[in-house]
Amino acid sequence: MTGVRPKKALGQHFLTDLGTARRIASTLEAAPSVPVLEIGPGTGVLTQFILEAGRDLRVVEIDTESVDYLRANVPALDGRIIEGDFLRLPLDTLFGGKPFALIGNYPYNISSQIFFHMLDYRDCVPFCSGMLQREVAERLAAPPGTKARGILSVLLQMWYDVRYLFTVPPGVFNPPPKVHSGVVELRRNSRVEAGCDEALFKTVVKTTFGQRRKTIRNGLRGLLPPGASMPDSPLLGMRPEQLSVEQFVELTLEVQKLRRQ
Repeated sequence: MTGVRPKKALGQHFLTDLGTARRIASTLEAAPSVPVLEIGPGTGVLTQFILEAGRDLRVVEIDTESVDYLRANVPALDGRIIEGDFLRLPLDTLFGGKPFALIGNYPYNISSQIFFHMLDYRDCVPFCSGMLQREVAERLAAPPGTKARGILSVLLQMWYDVRYLFTVPPGVFNPPPKVHSGVVELRRNSRVEAGCDEALFKTVVKTTFGQRRKTIRNGLRGLLPPGASMPDSPLLGMRPEQLSVEQFVELTLEVQKLRRQ
């Protein structure tokens, strides 16, 4: 129908339902004053509604077939297409260094990597929304005490307020994925610094979730100097998915203290 073949290697599932596309594009109303970068526009189904809203838009697309299609069929994108890999894009050089919103029907196979890359440039991205596999979308927004909570939940929620917006069925895609999709939005919160060693914070989060069946006490042992006593904290008897961002900061400060002794 479009002349663009969905490619499994790129995790492509092209959205075909215009109502869903319009609904996703409308999430940008929460960030009205910044330009927009769309990841993986494909055949431009979502793109058309962003353009209709008059937004200052650029798109990044790695699929050369999609790029050719967009150049031939969406003239409004002339000069606005970045042909390449989003994961290699230095986000602080776009839009003259101004903050921008991120949106997309994100490829399932790299959706987590997209958000890790965004975190590296969090001061450039005050708002992000889009669609990804429902399981991953739920993980991003999962609060403390839920099974879905994981590494990306904590690292994102340190810097963003994350909301799960709505679920999208497989039948509105070509080809239909085997799972449902979910749409999320992320709004940059007021935090300006981690409140602890940020690199160590990431290590603590990744280490404890890497052994999520263990209590925090057992998961942290490998991060402490030989012979160091574990801190006297009630957090150590909990499991990582139970902890809030602030509790992970508290835990990181305890580890910092023991490493300096």
